[in-house]
Amino acid sequence: MAAAFALLVTGGCSTEQPEPEEPGAAADGAGGGTTPPEEPADEPGEEPTGSPPSAPETPEETADEPLSADDVDRTVAVRAVRHLAGRIGPREATGEAYARAARWVSAELSRLGYEVEQQRVDVPAGESWGVAVPAGRSVNVVATPPGFDPTEPHLVVGAHLDTVPQAPGAEDNASGVGAMLSVAEAASQRTTRLPTVYVAFGAEEPRGAPEDHHYGSRRYVAAMQPAERRAVRAMVSLDRVGVGDRVPVGSAYDTDPVQQALLAAARRAGAATVAEGGQRSSDHWSFVRAGLPGARLGSTPYAGYHSAGDVPAVVSAAQLERVGRIVAAWLAPR
Repeated sequence: MAAAFALLVTGGCSTEQPEPEEPGAAADGAGGGTTPPEEPADEPGEEPTGSPPSAPETPEETADEPLSADDVDRTVAVRAVRHLAGRIGPREATGEAYARAARWVSAELSRLGYEVEQQRVDVPAGESWGVAVPAGRSVNVVATPPGFDPTEPHLVVGAHLDTVPQAPGAEDNASGVGAMLSVAEAASQRTTRLPTVYVAFGAEEPRGAPEDHHYGSRRYVAAMQPAERRAVRAMVSLDRVGVGDRVPVGSAYDTDPVQQALLAAARRAGAATVAEGGQRSSDHWSFVRAGLPGARLGSTPYAGYHSAGDVPAVVSAAQLERVGRIVAAWLAPR
């Protein structure tokens, strides 16, 4: 099944250059390429991945049932990667393509019943991976469940939506956005241990010096009132989550409770992982540096990083499913 679903990506989101992948390291059908290949046929009996997901069950049937890893539908993530990287393409944070992507993600989350707003993010001019980029406005797409109170305990799941200018950004980071949407869909029909906010962050990619990045998540954290900060129990950033056959679980330091909770959730979900320390090159770092708990899923090196080769064929649907299952197990009541 993995081969039939293998698809997707371009690009990365870390400000660090990953080491080249060893020959044969791509798993579950992941591979490189400079142009998007034809989309593979769907497996018999499965919903076509290029079509909208089927209508959710009625609230009366599912609203009181707890979320489970088995509720995640990976075709939601596959569809998002194909749309964002295969149709929209490069999404520099201040450009029209990014605005188009933000509108699409907003519509997807609204369709699931979340209350969605776009939070303004002002971004400076700079140089993004060798390409000059202008100053301008980006947005964070913020989705909350109906009746959400930001001063009450809650969780945050985020994924950056922007790319460097030259990359379609399938792996970096349509994969993270797609995995987030698959979890958001499953959670919209079930109960979670705490209310959960879903955020597609703008302007994560670097714009020059080491601190010239993560503008969207820094804006999100800066806008929170003290009571809202105290209410955040944990944040997880999904960043480059569609390559490989084990899911990296990263902590900003050697280890932390959020990382350990994600590793435990992965064991419950039956997903293979690798623990990483010193991981600060994603939006969770904006939370951690402000004293809030956070961790990252994703970061496997791949050949198409920050290049035109970050197309949907790079991404593995099986890896997207592993990540969705981990996050769902982490959100699930216990």
